[in-house]
Amino acid sequence: MRNFIIFTNTDKDPGYELSNKIVDYLVAHDAKAMIITEQVRESFQQKDANVLPKELLSDVDAAIVLGGDGTMLRAARDLGGSPTPLVGINLGTLGFLTEIEVSNVYQALDRLLIDDYFVEKRMMIEGAVNGDTYHALNDIVISRAGFSRIIGLNIYVNDELLETYEADGVIVATPTGSTGYNLSAGGPIISPKSKAIVVTPISPHSLMAKSVVFDSTDEVRIEIVKKRKTQDTEAIVSFDGSDNAGLSAGDSVTAKMSSREITLIKMYDVNFYKILRDKIGG
Repeated sequence: MRNFIIFTNTDKDPGYELSNKIVDYLVAHDAKAMIITEQVRESFQQKDANVLPKELLSDVDAAIVLGGDGTMLRAARDLGGSPTPLVGINLGTLGFLTEIEVSNVYQALDRLLIDDYFVEKRMMIEGAVNGDTYHALNDIVISRAGFSRIIGLNIYVNDELLETYEADGVIVATPTGSTGYNLSAGGPIISPKSKAIVVTPISPHSLMAKSVVFDSTDEVRIEIVKKRKTQDTEAIVSFDGSDNAGLSAGDSVTAKMSSREITLIKMYDVNFYKILRDKIGG
């Protein structure tokens, strides 16, 4: 690998201190690297600030991401379906997606330069709402809006009504996203190499409301049910924590496996279940 772009969480790397050191190191080893700053984004005059232009990515071998898992999610959106692989440097806390620790940065760069690494494919989900389509690596989250106490949610699978939740919301997660908000809401952990979709209610008002795991070929549709006469917007939907849209009674969000996928560069052939023990084990 000889050509890199770098995504940085400036809250965790103030002034691009570590990012600039990485650029200098790569350049000193006859490689190219560009930090994707807000100024770089603006220079390409993109209508959609979350998607980098194809001409910028055409010769890029890999994207190096400095931050936490949230920064990785934003980088995945920025790539807009490009096959450019991602490698994460953990400046956050748990870091399920950001494998490299700061102490191992230069060792990892050396391995990238000689193509000594593994790759891992991760499925994404595609969500459609109000005629617009979005893609998410982690999850689609529908949550209550404004002063709603709870929201009503009809869950359809392949156009067949499965369940009606009364809850604070619902999470539709990929296997990658199963260790995120889905896990916090009591949902199951799914191996990231799997192809599946998990639907988990958020604070359901029923002891019988549980998570359900669906096959990747299934299509899930979530319909908003009217619960509050004085409020037009019942809920808000977000995709990997961004691209928020308001939902009214009768609106639906459709979720299915995306045709896009993300390629992660892995430095270490570490078993997922060992990572679980290290990150969230007792």
